[in-house]
Amino acid sequence: MSLRTSISYILFPFTIWYAVGVAVRNFFFSIGLKKQVAPHITTIGVGNLSTGGTGKTPHVEYLLGLLSDKYPTAMLSRGYKRKSKGFQADDGSHDALQLGDEPAMVASKFPKVKVAVCEKRIDGIRRLMDDNTGTKPHVVVLDDAFQHRSIKPSVNILLTEFGNPFFNDHILPYGNLREFKSARYRASIVIVTKCPEVLNPIDRHNITNDLRLLNYQKVFFSYYKYAPLQDLDGHPVHINLDNAEHLLVVTGIASPEPLLTRLGQKSTVHHMAYADHHAYTKRDIKRIREAYEALPGDKKYIITTEKDAVRIAPLANGLPIYVQPIQVAFHKNSDTSFDQTIENAVSENISFLSKLSIWS
Repeated sequence: MSLRTSISYILFPFTIWYAVGVAVRNFFFSIGLKKQVAPHITTIGVGNLSTGGTGKTPHVEYLLGLLSDKYPTAMLSRGYKRKSKGFQADDGSHDALQLGDEPAMVASKFPKVKVAVCEKRIDGIRRLMDDNTGTKPHVVVLDDAFQHRSIKPSVNILLTEFGNPFFNDHILPYGNLREFKSARYRASIVIVTKCPEVLNPIDRHNITNDLRLLNYQKVFFSYYKYAPLQDLDGHPVHINLDNAEHLLVVTGIASPEPLLTRLGQKSTVHHMAYADHHAYTKRDIKRIREAYEALPGDKKYIITTEKDAVRIAPLANGLPIYVQPIQVAFHKNSDTSFDQTIENAVSENISFLSKLSIWS
C-alpha cells in the first residue's frame, strides 16, 4: 500500500465531514438561501473540480487572446498569495505583490485587458462595471471561479486533466476534488486539458463517455504548444535547446510534469521544484545560481515558467534565466470549434444584455 493510499484511508473520516459541508452549501444555493447573481455583463468562468494543475491560466490567456481584440475585456481573479487586500486593478506596473503572480503575468502579456483582483468576485465585477476611468468592459473572464457560486457566469467552463480526469478522483481530503463529481453539470463547456499533441480517437471517445455530460454540454480537448524561449523581460531569445547538455529547470507550479517531459526530450534535466505560487527569496536565487554553476560544461541553461518568472525577475540580478512560454491549442472537433462556440455565446449574450438595457 502506497503512502498516499495510507494517508487517504486515515483522512477518510474528515472526508465525510467535508463532503457534508459541500453538500449543505450547494443545497443552500439550489434553494436560494445563498444568493447567486447573474451580473448584467457577459462573464466567462474558468475553473476545475480538483485542487489545481489543470491549466487554468493558459486557458484564461487563450480566452483573452480570442476576445480582447473584439470587445473591451477584463480579467478578474482572487489574486492568490498577493500582499494586498480588497479590490486592486493593475496600474501598469504588473506588480505581483499587489495582484498575485498569475494576474501580474496576464497584465504584462495583455496590455489591452483590464486585470483586477478581489476576494469577493461579485464585488470585483461591480467595481469593474462602476469604473469611470476608461472604457467599461463588455466581457469579464473569471479565473478559478467554478466554486465561487455567488456569481452565475454567462459561460461556465470546467477544466479536467487528460491524465487525471475528475471522474477517477474523490473528494477532499481522501482525493483531490473540491466538490462532488455531479458539480460538472453546472458547466456549459468541459475542456479536457494537457492532451497529447496527437490524440487517439479511442481515448477521445472513452473520455467523452466517462464524462457523462448532458446534451447541452459541449466537450473540447486541448494540448500545450511551446513558444520560443524569452528572457525575463519577455523578449525572444534565439537558443537551440537541442544543443544543450544540461537544463536546470526551476518551477513553482502545481503540475510541472508536461514541461519536464518536453524539456527532457531536448537535454538532461535537473529540476529544482518549489511549491505552487512560491515566493522566491534571495536565498533561493543563491541556491539556483550555485546549482547552475555546479553543472559541467558550457552548454547549460536555466529554464523557468512565465508564472515563476514574474516572481524571480526582481531578484535575478543578472542570473541567466530563460522563460518557456506555454500556449493552448485545441484538437479539432467533429462539430463546431471552441473559438466559434465562445464567440457565438459572447455575441449572443452581449446582444441580449443590450436589449435588456433598452427595455429597462
